[in-house]
Amino acid sequence: MLKYKCLVLDHDDTVVKSTAQVHYPSFRKTVSEIKPWLDISEREFLLNCFDPGFFVYMEKILGFTADEMKYQLDRWLEHIAGIIPEPYDGVGEIIKRQKTEGGTLCVVSHSYSEIIKRDYSHHFKMIPDAIYGGEAPPEKRKPSVYPIEDIKRRFGFENDDIVVVDDLKPGFDMAKKAGVDFICAGWSHDIEEIAAYMKARCSVYIDDPRALFKALFGN
Repeated sequence: MLKYKCLVLDHDDTVVKSTAQVHYPSFRKTVSEIKPWLDISEREFLLNCFDPGFFVYMEKILGFTADEMKYQLDRWLEHIAGIIPEPYDGVGEIIKRQKTEGGTLCVVSHSYSEIIKRDYSHHFKMIPDAIYGGEAPPEKRKPSVYPIEDIKRRFGFENDDIVVVDDLKPGFDMAKKAGVDFICAGWSHDIEEIAAYMKARCSVYIDDPRALFKALFGN
């Protein structure tokens, strides 16, 4: 029997290695074109994606104008169109087991839905049951509770039926506000500040997808 009827996965740095292979290289190149005096390290990028979150980081901290934010988005879409990031070892087995056992698999991410569909189709030969991507307006993107509330409405789930697996604070905040269980995916980075914050607040912190498999399915 499944521990959770619905598994809600983040995408970037939870399922696929997207920051190292796609997002950071693309972002750094764009910044070098529109704000060449800035030199943003991958560590700084990750810390700000963690808190306050990528969109707030661009607008409020880096001061991107609306045109610059659109330029960044266009360059990112061009960049990611030619690269499919690799999945983490063991994630495919989790996805397969959740579906084989009759469970529901949803994705809540700041990546766009079409990119998520592409990655799942390529790596796992399936499409999630529902995707809530970064193309949604802010009030419907995590850390908003909208994705979880919509999943409950669409599939008839209660809070106890759902677990969110995410590596960053926006996913944790969404799960906490929605009243569903949360597991921190701690396998994508070694940034002490992020790990310490999440370990102090999350009842379950897992640093290997194979350990997540055991936590979800017991064997």
